[in-house]
Amino acid sequence: MIEIESGTVLDINLKEDTQGRDRVELALQNGCTLDLTPHQARVLATELIMAVNRAEVRSNLRHSQNMVRGHAPVERKRGLLGQALFAAK
Repeated sequence: MIEIESGTVLDINLKEDTQGRDRVELALQNGCTLDLTPHQARVLATELIMAVNRAEVRSNLRHSQNMVRGHAPVERKRGLLGQALFAAK
């Protein structure tokens, strides 16, 4: 059980369909459900993890940019990779 918003709960359960195959059921309190195969559930989980990672990277970039803005300008030095990319242009 996962609390999504104040009072709204998402239940995740493993069920069997009428043929005995496993299904992953995502159910909200309001009666809305997703009935997924294990493969579909895995793909959904992967997409969720990737979206969370992107959000965390974005948040960290914003945080680091705000920290840099509060100090004197930083001179950027090109490392080997930066020089190779710059030379390739």
